[in-house]
Amino acid sequence: MKKLPIGKSTFQTLIEENYVYVDKTQFAYDLIENGGGYYFLSRPRRFGKSLFLDTLRTIFEGKKELFKGLYIYDKYDWSKTYPVIRISFNDGMINSKESFNHYVEEMLDKNQRELNTNSPKSFSPAGYFKRLIEEVYKAYNQKVVILIDEYDKPILDNIENTDTARELRDELKSFYSVIKGADEYLKFVFITGVSKFSKVSLFSGLNNLNDITLDKSFATICGYTQKDLETVFFDFLKDQNFEEIKKWYNGYKWLGEAVYNPFDILLFIQKGFEYDNYWFSTGTPAFLLKLIEKNKYYLPNLENIIADRRILDSFDVDNIELETLMWQTGYLTIDRTETLLDKIEFYLKIPNREVQQSIFGVFADYLSKIQNSNFYVNGVIRSLLGLNFEEFEKQLKSLFASIPYNNFTGAKLYEYEGYYASVFYAYLKSLGVEVIGEDVTNKGRIDLTLKMPNAIFIFEFKTDEEGSIQQIKDKKYHEKYVGLKRAIYLVGIEFSSSERNIVKVQWESVDDGTASL
Repeated sequence: MKKLPIGKSTFQTLIEENYVYVDKTQFAYDLIENGGGYYFLSRPRRFGKSLFLDTLRTIFEGKKELFKGLYIYDKYDWSKTYPVIRISFNDGMINSKESFNHYVEEMLDKNQRELNTNSPKSFSPAGYFKRLIEEVYKAYNQKVVILIDEYDKPILDNIENTDTARELRDELKSFYSVIKGADEYLKFVFITGVSKFSKVSLFSGLNNLNDITLDKSFATICGYTQKDLETVFFDFLKDQNFEEIKKWYNGYKWLGEAVYNPFDILLFIQKGFEYDNYWFSTGTPAFLLKLIEKNKYYLPNLENIIADRRILDSFDVDNIELETLMWQTGYLTIDRTETLLDKIEFYLKIPNREVQQSIFGVFADYLSKIQNSNFYVNGVIRSLLGLNFEEFEKQLKSLFASIPYNNFTGAKLYEYEGYYASVFYAYLKSLGVEVIGEDVTNKGRIDLTLKMPNAIFIFEFKTDEEGSIQQIKDKKYHEKYVGLKRAIYLVGIEFSSSERNIVKVQWESVDDGTASL
């Protein structure tokens, strides 16, 4: 059985050392045979971007024998080879203009040595890059291929420090502008990253940059498909529950077939088929959390995000929207699209169970700062399963009473109406139960609907205001779920910002109409 390529991103290593390789060479062939050009691809971290770039490099270098048995092997013209300049910002930490200059000089020097050329190093990073392209073209008498990996990492690593991020963005803009002026020397350019900055802010002048991020033809260029799991990984997974694996790790979509994150699947196999948050745990969304806190974002709104292409493409240092950041980093994905007056609208959703449990657990813990929160949250769930509303009220009050007082100083999160509902919602989502925020009905929007095996609970939240349960009754929100033949309970929860806790919980069964207060 072949080895699992965990942490491996060099194509030649995978082939020569008997690692599993999922064939992506048809995508490479299509890109090259389209006449070359300038391509851009955005994908979240650990989706296989680096491996795909290295596959391209190996093709352009003409190493035909490594591709035996793969799609491209008997289709590509291997007699033509091209010099390749490889640029990656994957390694190291760049946190200033000086460290950027030093990093780029070392990177270009490495390319120079590998390509046996000689360029002066006294230029600026952009000047050095330009001279390297010219010297390589002259030395090989052949057009040059440029592959750039994680083009945006210096900016993203400093996104919390706006001044530094802005400075590095300007440096990168100058650096990438070299590509436009070097067109006569270039055969092919491929740029990858996590975020998608506007052409104006980072790729000024590259009018021919072909963004294939949302091109259906390249939807599965990175990641594993369902077919890959059932064929390439069949010997590893033949005794596993494919439907359960799909719920946990599939669901990432770029207008085409949904894919799995490779890192999840490889670790799932390597760890003995234990379901865990393998991909999520490799990166903490610290800036995302601070953005939620700063903007006092109402978390149930994540259930009903409708975005246009401008929002999906609008990431920049001076213009950061939560929905854009979550989409580009993989915490949201495209569920479906609809066309309204010739304009495409993108409906976004959480991709799978791993992301749901992980991201909402982090959200809830960050907003509440509760130690051992599972103790309180599990008590809330147990009381609902037992239809014990007195205990539910007690457990819910204990949950919010456990929020440290200093969590309310400064930002005073408790003063915005959505705070308590956001915390409650996030904890429920982190448990993996079926909970719907901002649940749409023909009468309006339900604050939160919780579907349990024994019953459906419809929640309405009020802060410093009475009448939560009456609103549910007046709007007849429960009618949406009558056909499910499950007991339905209306639950009104009222909070006090001065007491920083629940002051009243009311509930009523739709079945018998009796109320407990």
